[in-house]
Amino acid sequence: MRDLSNAELAELLNKDIFHKISEAADKLGLECYVVGGYVRDLFLGRPSNDIDVVVVGSGIRVASELKTMLGKKAHLSVFRNFGTAQVKYKGMEVEFVGARKESYSHDSRKPIVENGTLEDDQNRRDFTINALAVCLNHKRFGELIDPFGGVDDLWDGIIATPLDPDITFSDDPLRMMRCIRFATQLNFFIEDETFAALERNADRIKIISSERIADEMNKIMSTRTPSKGFIDLQRCGLLQLILPELTALDIVEKRNGKAHKNNFYHTLEVLDNICLHTDNVWLRWAALFHDIGKPKSKRWDAATGWTFRNHNVIGKKMIPGIFRRMKLPMDSKMKYVQKLVDLHMRPIAIADDEVTDSAVRRLMNDAAEDIDDLMTLCEADITSKNYVRKQHFLNNFRIVRKKLADLKERDYKRELQPCIDGDEIMELFHLKPSREVGELKKHLKDAVLDNRVPNEREPLLVLLKEKAAQMGLTQQS
Repeated sequence: MRDLSNAELAELLNKDIFHKISEAADKLGLECYVVGGYVRDLFLGRPSNDIDVVVVGSGIRVASELKTMLGKKAHLSVFRNFGTAQVKYKGMEVEFVGARKESYSHDSRKPIVENGTLEDDQNRRDFTINALAVCLNHKRFGELIDPFGGVDDLWDGIIATPLDPDITFSDDPLRMMRCIRFATQLNFFIEDETFAALERNADRIKIISSERIADEMNKIMSTRTPSKGFIDLQRCGLLQLILPELTALDIVEKRNGKAHKNNFYHTLEVLDNICLHTDNVWLRWAALFHDIGKPKSKRWDAATGWTFRNHNVIGKKMIPGIFRRMKLPMDSKMKYVQKLVDLHMRPIAIADDEVTDSAVRRLMNDAAEDIDDLMTLCEADITSKNYVRKQHFLNNFRIVRKKLADLKERDYKRELQPCIDGDEIMELFHLKPSREVGELKKHLKDAVLDNRVPNEREPLLVLLKEKAAQMGLTQQS
């Protein structure tokens, strides 16, 4: 975060695209401002090529004039039903909209829109840090308009709404998800009254489509520390409405002096652990859901205490229903998450015993191409506070990984190296080490690699004899 004067803002906006927008707006006699996320990211020092421009008047007119000025290198798209336009130019996307004010009905997040002033447009913004505007007109180029103290909130690391948060969230409940997503992405805190409004309005999320919610959830999942977002979702009551299966993990039950761990916070620890090693959002979803079957599998056993037998199998069966309800993709991504949830106990079971080749080979066969991701998940799942036990598992996981690498190499050689080797070729044709032996070996290897023949003795022997005959070699009796 850095403090920026108007002169410094003007210097940061000293790019051809902004001067062209300024020229287009001045030519039409219209006020023009760059707003929202682009301005916020200038203060945060984050690069962005997505630019939102508000025009007091017709945004489409300014966009059309800009396209004319930029010529063939620019592409203009106009959306007259929404009163917006987009100009793509040299890798940048500039969205133009006329300043407007909005009003909402209680059962819809689609506003009634009227033309408005810059003040009206800033009033309708979701958060103070997104309500910043910088003038692009030549005489005021670089002038910051910050009516709600958005820069102060950036400095303080606070997410707050410009106006009454109850109205902000009730009007468009998706803003509740965006509130938590921004707090997670930026590692900011949600201002107290804003958070209280999240709690009061959580039930309004029911009017938002699952697709829009899933989009925000994926953005939270893609952050450096997604646990922060899930804790906020749980605290304000949104998670219970979106993912009740996850909130069911947030319980500790004690009987006869024996308690099980809080599997909600364990899950979030596993999620954060895995984020240190992968940006694969679906592997992160697998981490979030790896223990989702525990509430349904929980049993009390007087001899051993709490058990969660077959929670992986139960969890696997729950995944399609969760994905379907959340409108997450019901394709290979869902099956991938299912597989990892189902198999996540297997490497731990192997690591808890003597690590045998046969157990590792069966695991490798069942996990197939996802074996490395499965191992990453299982290593993230080791959250024991018992240092000795944790090191035992991690050391054994290193042995498992080593055996996986060795078996892959051996299997590769077994599957792709012809089962007739150079020694046998020399014996069959009474040859010494020579160019001919190398040529025959290469012929067989190419045939196996190209999948022209199976790597089996009889078909390879036929191929070998044909090639040898072409080379004038005869088989020894």
